Amino acid sequence: MRPRPRRALAAAVVALLVLAGCADPQPADRPADPAAGADDLRYGPAPVPEPGVTLQPDVVLVGGGGRSVRSVTADGLTWRLDRRARNADALAPGKVMFVTGRGVGRVLDVAPDGGDLLVTIGPVDITEVVRDGTFARRGITLADPIVYPAGAASWADDAPAPPSTYGRSAPLRRPAARAPADQPVQPPPQRGGDVAATAHGYQVYSTCCTNGVGVHFTYDDGGVRLVGTVTLTFSRPDATFHLAIGGGTVTRAELEIGGGFGIKVDFEGGIRDGRNHSRSFPVPVDITFPIGQVLGIPLSFTIGQTLSVTTAFGAKLGTVKGSGEFALAGSLGFGYADGAAGPRISKRVQRRSSLLNSLTGVPVGVMGLVIRHGVRFTVGISAFLFTAGVYFELVTSYGSTLGSALGAPYAQCRGVGIGVRAVFGVGYRILEPVVRVLNTFLSLLTPHRAAAIGPIPAQAGPRWSTTVHDAEEVVPDVAVCGRPPR
Repeated sequence: MRPRPRRALAAAVVALLVLAGCADPQPADRPADPAAGADDLRYGPAPVPEPGVTLQPDVVLVGGGGRSVRSVTADGLTWRLDRRARNADALAPGKVMFVTGRGVGRVLDVAPDGGDLLVTIGPVDITEVVRDGTFARRGITLADPIVYPAGAASWADDAPAPPSTYGRSAPLRRPAARAPADQPVQPPPQRGGDVAATAHGYQVYSTCCTNGVGVHFTYDDGGVRLVGTVTLTFSRPDATFHLAIGGGTVTRAELEIGGGFGIKVDFEGGIRDGRNHSRSFPVPVDITFPIGQVLGIPLSFTIGQTLSVTTAFGAKLGTVKGSGEFALAGSLGFGYADGAAGPRISKRVQRRSSLLNSLTGVPVGVMGLVIRHGVRFTVGISAFLFTAGVYFELVTSYGSTLGSALGAPYAQCRGVGIGVRAVFGVGYRILEPVVRVLNTFLSLLTPHRAAAIGPIPAQAGPRWSTTVHDAEEVVPDVAVCGRPPR
């Protein structure tokens, strides 16, 4: 077999920074391999554990890194590997596959396909991969991201899944046994933080990182039309993290991101003989900043986004429009040690432009709209829904209400509610629909194999949350106007 062409990865990898701030000295980190090729960029670099780290006994290190990967399905569940790769024959249900920094997961099924193996995986907590090790970095520069679009992932599809996927009216076919034509594969990564995608009937455009990270969205089903942009603003951010694991337990975790943060929203919605709807989904794009090898484990700083839109239009005809911007915090983060955790948020909330004053429209009935934007920062391993490691997530909710113009002679109500909540911890969290798919698949295995793997939870690892900001405004201040939706 002819070797695949290679190209330098130097331009794709953020320069390794000096390890600092650790209680104990650590072995020198392995520098980026200048001979690593395009396959390592697409699928992630290979792990090369050093003496300072101990992996869990059921972890299988598959040799070759990205060069052993033929393709990955868009949903991230099935990896096509070269059967001749070192240790590939040791992969079995219940083991943990570790082939690259993006290819880590609990093996659910293995099926041969010619000279390849089709390996279906589920999520793992980082402590299910690492038994002992201390990982740290200071001053990680968040610039020049590598963007991984998911493509036509099943979890980004608004259409009902076929019975062969969800088992609603026919037995679930094993994902690993699907023919390649049945499953779209993930497209290659790209430079820069801007990429278009589709998810649950929405056209979305993810952006990062000149002035922040955000998503522009449009939706139009002929009856309801929505257009908007939500952004977590920042300027030249950097990050510092520390993660210590001993005996498979997190003993210390810290993550801090600086850059001066704010929130910004603008939207326009309208209804014409349509129906209200509610959608909540991950934006199918990974925004990644490779950190490099830390004790031989390839880590990345990854930004993921979620979007939720709920309409509460009280008539068959009307429009609503608004925009607002607020300063929020100088830095975001948290710390955990000795069983205690707490946020580290240098809060400085200040209104830059009023969402309430901007509300306009032609509402024949009450026009209500709630938009939630989640931005999750993770230092860790794996990709998309399975990303596991130290994370900090900021979820901002914008609720707005514009009263009917027919009541204007008495009181045309305008109201907004803004809530910001932080969720932080160590581990992973995936969507319930994906969890149902995986656990339905497990139920079709033999009882012995299903019991060995066990049901897959929607989240794993310790997590905490706190309210960062919560405020509402209503004008005029009369009882009939009530409270804005949240």
